[in-house]
Amino acid sequence: MALPLRYSLQSLWARRPTTLATAVGIALVVFVLASSQMLSLGVRRTLLAAGNPDVALVLQQDSWDEVGSRLRQNTLSAVAAAPGVRTREPGSPEAVAEVVTDVMLVNVKDRSRFGTIQIRGTTAMGYQLRPEVRLVDGRLPAAGGDEAIVGLGVLDRFEGLSLGKSFELKKNRPITVVGTFEARGSAYESEVWTNFDTAQASVGFQGYVSSVTARLDSAGAFDAFVRGVKATEPQGVAIERQSAYYEKVSDDLARVIKGLGGIVTGIFALGALLGAVITMHGAVSQRRREIAVLRALGFTPGVVLVTFLVESLLIALLGAGLGVGLSLMTPLLDFSTQNNGQDVRFHFAPDLEIMLSAMLLGTLVGVGGGLAPAVGAARVRPLPALRA
Repeated sequence: MALPLRYSLQSLWARRPTTLATAVGIALVVFVLASSQMLSLGVRRTLLAAGNPDVALVLQQDSWDEVGSRLRQNTLSAVAAAPGVRTREPGSPEAVAEVVTDVMLVNVKDRSRFGTIQIRGTTAMGYQLRPEVRLVDGRLPAAGGDEAIVGLGVLDRFEGLSLGKSFELKKNRPITVVGTFEARGSAYESEVWTNFDTAQASVGFQGYVSSVTARLDSAGAFDAFVRGVKATEPQGVAIERQSAYYEKVSDDLARVIKGLGGIVTGIFALGALLGAVITMHGAVSQRRREIAVLRALGFTPGVVLVTFLVESLLIALLGAGLGVGLSLMTPLLDFSTQNNGQDVRFHFAPDLEIMLSAMLLGTLVGVGGGLAPAVGAARVRPLPALRA
């Protein structure tokens, strides 16, 4: 003979304040875990969206990223002549040399804060190699002019990064913003793009570039391309698939976010577990006579145990549902952080697997907290409890 579910629901309703408090604790566990995992996924998606397996990136040997790389400008010739480089038309290989640097700008919302913005000096070929980059407003920089376009991720967030405004890449050399662009939510949207010559002159890179990017005939042409470049380029170079490069630069930040999220989740989980234990212990203490009556009516210890576990499960499901609901609101938030010194805007990425795993953890915390009190309820002896 089993007790109806209605009995458990009525018991929880009668203890609304403690029920809600425990559910909120579990909700915080689920919210922190789901949000940190969704942010970590959003970081990876944002950075990996800029990568392509059939695009090769050439950097200085042992450099971590484009900003810290310095190659001779004639490296472009070696890359363009390497086997496997796609050619749009005879004599026009799809390869571009770029200068990538950064600049510190004042945050518009909080003028006491600065952001490090990545500046990319490129040519018309740079736009052709990245078809995801699309002009939203204004126009492209005029050839030879000190002009730039700004990605939507940093638009209007830093001083000078607004249409028609200007910022200094070099002292007394203002760069005017003439357009804005999007790039399908990739890391490019957190960059500012200007003319190659403008960037090269501003940072004193005459004769040098930061990187060379080339589109290959296919992803399978990468190995032949690497051998060709290294056979003709005397300077030490590092060659990576563009997708592998962005996966590398995303790993550290994603791991930090996951790690911090795990620590905070653990703290909240411990608190929620203790809350569930206290709540259910209180319920058992207050209902000893009621439990004794149930036992006298013929309900077995196993039925009592299951009944209290069901109550714990219901509280856990309520909290887990609330936590997931709160986490689904995070994509509405504007989140930015530093990645390899660059201010990058990220988005939370809702994912069914993440939400289910967070709900499972919240449910386990709730049920785990109710297990010991449920065992205690099952061990209540009817006669002593009725006489007490």
